[in-house]
Amino acid sequence: MGEPYISAGFGAMIRNTMVVASVSRKAGGLFESVRRLALSLRSCGVSVEVMSLEDRFTAEDITQWAPISPRVFRGPWPRTFGFSSGLTRALLSTDADILHSHGIWTYHTIACYLGAIRNRKPYMVSTHGMLDPWAVRNSYWKKLLAGWFYQDSILQRASCLRALCESEAESMRSYGLRNPICIVPNGIDIPTTSRDQAGPLARSQDVGCSDPPPWSGRVPPERKVLLYLGRLHPKKGLPNLLCAWDAVRKRKTPGAKEWSLVIAGWDQDRHERALKAQARDLVDSVHFLGPQFDAAKAAAYSHAEAFVLPSYSEGLPMVILEAWAYGLPVLMTAECNLPEGFAAGAAVQVKPDREDLVRGLEDLFSMTRSDRRTMGAQGLALVKERFTWSNIGADMRAVYEWILGGGTRPNCVVTT
Repeated sequence: MGEPYISAGFGAMIRNTMVVASVSRKAGGLFESVRRLALSLRSCGVSVEVMSLEDRFTAEDITQWAPISPRVFRGPWPRTFGFSSGLTRALLSTDADILHSHGIWTYHTIACYLGAIRNRKPYMVSTHGMLDPWAVRNSYWKKLLAGWFYQDSILQRASCLRALCESEAESMRSYGLRNPICIVPNGIDIPTTSRDQAGPLARSQDVGCSDPPPWSGRVPPERKVLLYLGRLHPKKGLPNLLCAWDAVRKRKTPGAKEWSLVIAGWDQDRHERALKAQARDLVDSVHFLGPQFDAAKAAAYSHAEAFVLPSYSEGLPMVILEAWAYGLPVLMTAECNLPEGFAAGAAVQVKPDREDLVRGLEDLFSMTRSDRRTMGAQGLALVKERFTWSNIGADMRAVYEWILGGGTRPNCVVTT
C-alpha cells in the first residue's frame, strides 16, 4: 500500500476503530448505516471500537449500538465543526490495526487522521455521498477552504476510500482523488413478519397492524399515503414535490384525491418552516409529522402505500432500502444512486423538477393496487439479493485484510 504500516497479519483478529461525528439520530442516515456496519463487522470476526462526539440524543440512542459500547467525548466546539481534545487524545493512543472515518468536512476526520499517522496505521474514509457534485456545491466556499486546509490532504493520503456505489466512486475521481476505492453499499435488515405472521409485504390495511400509523387522526383512514421520511433539507427536493403535488390536485388527476402526502423527518436549518408555509393551502392532503423513530418509523412504513425521495444528491439512501424492505413501491431520482432499482422494476424514475414529479405522481396514481404490490415485491427481492448486512460485513473485512497486506485485492476494490 506504499506505507510501512504495522499489520495485524493475515487471518488474525482485526482491531478496527470507527470514527463518526455522531452515534445518535442526529447523524441522519449515518446512524443506521454506520451502526449496522459496525455490528456486521463484529459478526465477521472484527473487533470494533467506535468513537464519536456527544449530542443531545446520545444518551437515548447509544444503547442501540449494543453489544458495542461507543466511546463518546464532550466538548465539540464550534458545534458545527466538532473540535474535541478528548477525541483527539483517544485516537492518538488507539491500538487499532486500521482506522475508519465516516463522513467528512468536520473535525472527527482530522482526529482520525492524526491517530493513524501517530500510530503508523492505515486509515479509510467513507464519504457517504459528501463528494457528490451537488453536495460539494452546497456551501461551496466553506468546503473549498476546508479542502485546502485539511480535508483534501486527508482524503488523498487514505489507504482506501469507500464509495457506496459506482456513481459515488466517479464523484471521487472527479474530485481528483486517485486512491483505491472499495465500492461497498449500505445494507438493510429485512423486517420480521408482522404479529399476525402476514409478512412484510402485507400492507397494514390488509392485515390490521397492531401499531397505528403515526398520522392516525390526521389522515382519513380511506386515504392512501405517499410517505417521505428523512432529513428536511433543501437537497431532498421537497419544495418541487409540493409544487407537483399541488399541480396534480388542481389538474384533478384521476386518483389524486385518494392520496395524502406525509412528510416525516427532522428539521435542518429551519427548512421545515419554509415547507409548511409553501403547503399552507394543502393542509387537507399534506401532513408534517416531525421525526419518527423505532416503532413509529416501522409503523409509518407498514401503513404507507408508496415512498418518495425526490433528492438532488445522495450517497446511498437507507430510507429507500427500508421502503423496499417493507414492500413499498418507490418514486426516486437517479441521484439516489440506486439504478438497480429501476432495472428491477422496483421504482419509478423521476427528475427533481416540478414537471417530471407531476409525471411521476400521475404514473403512481394510475397504478392498480396489484401493480403497486408487484413493484414493492420486486424491491423486497432486490434488497434480499444485494443489500444484506451479512454480505456487506464480509466484503468490508476482506477490504481491511487487503489493506493490511493479508490477501489479494477484493473484487469490490477499483484502483483506476
